[in-house]
Amino acid sequence: MSTLIPPQPPALQDIAAPEGICFGCGSAHPSGLHIKSYWNDEHSALICHHTPERTYQGWPGLVYGGLLAMLIDCHSNWTAMAWHYRAEGREPGSLPRIDCVTGQLSIRYIKPTPIDCELTLKAYVEGEVGRKTRVICEIWAGDTLTASADSIFVRVDAAQLAARN
Repeated sequence: MSTLIPPQPPALQDIAAPEGICFGCGSAHPSGLHIKSYWNDEHSALICHHTPERTYQGWPGLVYGGLLAMLIDCHSNWTAMAWHYRAEGREPGSLPRIDCVTGQLSIRYIKPTPIDCELTLKAYVEGEVGRKTRVICEIWAGDTLTASADSIFVRVDAAQLAARN
């Protein structure tokens, strides 16, 4: 007898920025990681699951810290944007689009992160949602907390950023 798995709702990345090209979270990046962020059942945090490929080893059997930083950066940024949409009573993907960039990324590597297991990232906003929003993010390998971050994300006008290039 097979168990039916309910369909997963679309990820925030696919709803709000399907044309995104970020290597970590861009849905349209041809060879990126394509991480996906979802609200947890209580809508109190965003959750992301990712199983690193062996390509991303630092030490044998352990995830390279730079990959962990990228996962935290992308997932935390989506957390900030999701909280902004919620604070404005809007659905992700509604216009005008909300974009944030990393203002400060502060990571504490707590324990070595094994390469051969699914990682769970859990992130939430600490304090007020504003132009600068503080996000707390944790990486779990099973029941073991391996990294945590306390970071700031800044709301920006993406059109103004694009015009600078």
